Amino acid sequence: MKLDPKTDLKLERTLAAPRALLWECWTTPEHIKQFFVPHPHLVKDCEINLRIGGRFNTVFDVEGNEMKNEGVYLEIVPEEKLVFTDTYSEGWKPSENPFMTAIILLEDAPDGGTKYTAIARHRTPESRQSHEDMGFFGGWGTVLDQLEAYAKTMMR
Repeated sequence: MKLDPKTDLKLERTLAAPRALLWECWTTPEHIKQFFVPHPHLVKDCEINLRIGGRFNTVFDVEGNEMKNEGVYLEIVPEEKLVFTDTYSEGWKPSENPFMTAIILLEDAPDGGTKYTAIARHRTPESRQSHEDMGFFGGWGTVLDQLEAYAKTMMR
């Protein structure tokens, strides 16, 4: 996949958890609630209809403020790739103010781990820069730490 440094952000890391388990975390609402936003913020609600065009909706609690995020899945390759966007909501209803398309890639890594790649694609260089300034690397890095820690609790 060719990335555009003007509009795309990418974070890669090897996680000490199997790919199948990380996939389960990313595709199950109760698991999403455990890692998807940096603590102490919370995911209050998550709705998933895991199919192309199906909903991926979340509600965050950020310092007492509720943030609703509606989106759809664009591509699903089990245990390998998830692509979702807030450009549309379920039923292909266009979003008034889309922010990004996310791509999550999972590959086997040595010792049973997973090479994890997260890509955030933006419509404009300005929205990409805004996302980086908001703390993309730190925030998404924290989410990865939380995902890995949570997945390890499921490995017992």
